Amino acid sequence: MNNLNLEVDQVPPPLSTRERPKKLKILVVDDEPDNLDLLYRTFRRDFNVLKAESGLSALQLLEQEGEVAVIISDQRMPEMKGTEFLSRTLPQFPDTVRIILTGFTDIEDLVEAINSGQVFKYITKPWDSGELKEVVQRAAATYDLLKQRTEELRRANAQMELLTVLVEVTQAASSLEETLAPIAKAFSEAFTANGCIIQLIEANVLAVGQGIYSETGTVENWLSQDPLTREAIATRQIQSTLDISKDSRLSSLSYYQDAGVKAHLIIPIIYRHQMLGVLSLQWQEPCTLRADELKLIHLSVELVAIALASSRLSTQN
Repeated sequence: MNNLNLEVDQVPPPLSTRERPKKLKILVVDDEPDNLDLLYRTFRRDFNVLKAESGLSALQLLEQEGEVAVIISDQRMPEMKGTEFLSRTLPQFPDTVRIILTGFTDIEDLVEAINSGQVFKYITKPWDSGELKEVVQRAAATYDLLKQRTEELRRANAQMELLTVLVEVTQAASSLEETLAPIAKAFSEAFTANGCIIQLIEANVLAVGQGIYSETGTVENWLSQDPLTREAIATRQIQSTLDISKDSRLSSLSYYQDAGVKAHLIIPIIYRHQMLGVLSLQWQEPCTLRADELKLIHLSVELVAIALASSRLSTQN
C-alpha cells in the first residue's frame, strides 16, 4: 500500500499517553460552618474541594466553576433542601455523583431522590469519617468511569465520522480540493484539535491547494514559515511538539503566540514514496495522544493519501 512513515513506535513517548488532572473537584454544601469546615479538612488532601453554605450559593458556585466529580450536600438546610438542590444540578451536570448527609427522620424524603437517580448514596448523621471517605472514593471512581465511557463514545462517534468523510472523499476524488476543508474539519473533531490544515505539496514544496478548519472560524496558515513543517517534509516523518512553551525552537515564534497554539502535530501524507501533502493538527493547550489515536491517524492519513493520488491521476487523464 502507501508508505507513510508514521509508526507508533517512532513517536516520542509523551505522545502516547493522556494525563489526567491530579485531583478531581468535589463540592461540599452545609449551612453549619463547623460541618462545612470538617468536610473540607476531611477531603482536601485527596480532592480539590469547593464549599458552599447553601444550595443557592452552591448553584452559583457551579455556574462559575463548572462540573465537579462529586457533590456532598446536607439535607436540612434553610431555603432549599439538599434533595431540591441536587435535583437542580442534574440537567446541567448529569455525570456528577451526588451524596446526601441526613438525619434518620429525613429518610422518607430521600426515597424519591434515590429512585430517580439524583442521589448516589445517603450518609446518616453523625457520620463516620472513614465510612464517608470510602463512599466518596467510590463515588469519584464511578464519576471517572462515567467520564471515561462518555469520552470513549464521543471519540468513537468522531472517529466514525472521520472515516465516513474520508471514504466519501476517496469515492469522489475528482473534486478533492473542494473536500479538503471537510476533511480538515473531520480530523479536528476526531482528535479534539482547535484547528487543522491540510496543504498539498508539489516537488517537496508546499503548494497553493489547502483545506483549513478552525473551531473559531478563522485560522492563519503559517506552515510555510514553520520549522516543524520543514522538518516533517525533509525527514518524511511525523513531527510533534506537545508543549510549545518548552520547545526553544518554537516558543519565541510570533505566529505560534498570535494563534495561541500550545501543541502541534505535523504529518506527511505519502503515497508510494511520493509526498502529496501535510496534515497539521493544532491545539491551544498542551496535548497528548494515546496509541489507539495514533493508529487511527495512521489509517486516516492513508485514506487521504489514496484520495489525493486518485485525484491527481484523474486530473492527468
